[in-house]
Amino acid sequence: MNGEQGFAAYERGEANAGHPARYWHRLDDGRIQCDVCPRDCRLRDGQRGFCFVRMRAGDQLVLATYGRSSGFSIDPIEKKPLAHFYPGSSVLSFGTAGCNLGCKFCQNWDISKSREMDRLMDSAGPDDIARAAADWRCRSVAFTYNDPVIFTEYAVDVAAACRERGLLNVAVTAGYVHDEPRRDFFAAMDAVNVDLKAFTDEFYAKVTGARLRPVLDTLTYLVHETSVWTEITTLLIPGYNDSDAELTAMFEWVLRELGPDVPHHLSAFHPDHRMRDVSPTPLATLVRARRLARDVGLRFVYTGNLTNRAGEVTSCPSCGTALIERDRYAIRRYRLTPEGRCPRCAYAVPGRFAAHAEDFGSRRIPVRIAGR
Repeated sequence: MNGEQGFAAYERGEANAGHPARYWHRLDDGRIQCDVCPRDCRLRDGQRGFCFVRMRAGDQLVLATYGRSSGFSIDPIEKKPLAHFYPGSSVLSFGTAGCNLGCKFCQNWDISKSREMDRLMDSAGPDDIARAAADWRCRSVAFTYNDPVIFTEYAVDVAAACRERGLLNVAVTAGYVHDEPRRDFFAAMDAVNVDLKAFTDEFYAKVTGARLRPVLDTLTYLVHETSVWTEITTLLIPGYNDSDAELTAMFEWVLRELGPDVPHHLSAFHPDHRMRDVSPTPLATLVRARRLARDVGLRFVYTGNLTNRAGEVTSCPSCGTALIERDRYAIRRYRLTPEGRCPRCAYAVPGRFAAHAEDFGSRRIPVRIAGR
């Protein structure tokens, strides 16, 4: 039974509808607890979790979005954003619907907060996606738009099909996930960008409906216990998470717990969803935050969503040579040696690099996979 058939069956009230989900257990009171993320949703028959797509049907947990997507597009890898993972390459991006966070500022809210499964316009199995990515000559496939941990079963199957074709797997996630699914999910990934949305529990509780600690646990797990290439993004929201004190505390934690070489992307907020009354982030805030991060000792700090040439360059921490120059999502100059070193001083830049940058550019190409 595919995702579309499964959801229709679920809506008709049929037992065992949808794709069987992992990561759950029965409680003594008859409910089923979903164990994917720290929300620990406890469900009676017919109830859905906070994410809306993991639901109880009969005596099991099912995933309604297996095999269904909110859309596919070919993007530059820089858009994820990833700055040290095969610069200039193309990636087939897709997501499903729903999310396990409730961010008031969500800029993909029409997907992540969707309660209408009709938004899932494209049906595709794991092999279909892997074949399409190969046909479009993408280097990787990205699980993005909404948080992929909520469709872990689907993502892991797609990732396996991609690896069989020599493709790499990329996740864009908030990192709000329990230990067991965390291990299984990231074992299937080659690179990840984790949204570290703020550095206070108050922000996480009031603005995202979640907690900070599990996200920090995910980051330390990725950096110290896996080989997954890891980068971080923080969206700076004026008056909410952009004070010098909070930013300095966050950067000091990253330096202390993860090290100086994890790239950190600082992005500008624009009003959206339930925070349309908040002003956009000024460029001065990004410049200030980047300076704070570099003063703390982080070596690779980038800015996004606003044009800032200084925040788009990868420079050698040893001699200062501009190694990768970008214009938003396009690579303008690439000076790394084939071994990923600075040509002037031989400093080894951390990341995953090819001998030459690819030249996909800043295009976005929507694609359909169903019926291929």
